[in-house]
Amino acid sequence: MDIIKMARELGAAIQQDERYLNFKKAREANEADKPLNDLIGELNLIQMNYQQEAQKEAPSEEKMQDYDQQFRAIYAQVMQNPNMINYEVARKEVDAMMNYLMQILTLCVNGEDPATCEPKEEHNCGGNCSACSGC
Repeated sequence: MDIIKMARELGAAIQQDERYLNFKKAREANEADKPLNDLIGELNLIQMNYQQEAQKEAPSEEKMQDYDQQFRAIYAQVMQNPNMINYEVARKEVDAMMNYLMQILTLCVNGEDPATCEPKEEHNCGGNCSACSGC
């Protein structure tokens, strides 16, 4: 069987998965949320102003701090929006699914049995294994 065809079939299966469907619905809700999009527009404008100030020969630290404070305040509002909260949860679920699938493919490329290979459980320890024995 053609590997590209199989990849497309996997893509179609992913698009039928509940995690993907939840993500798609959450993304559409974000896109339809005018107040949220207005806040995101404000964030983009503040970021652009910050970058313009930073590129000046003698940037104003006061202006840059003000832009930073404005950005943080609006970012907090964006991240407290119920649609954005749902989106972030759904995005993390899709990211976890895709990471798991990529790990399986990587194991297969490294010669593991596709029928039985199992990715190791991830640890969110920051890479320092002295605190646990799970690495």
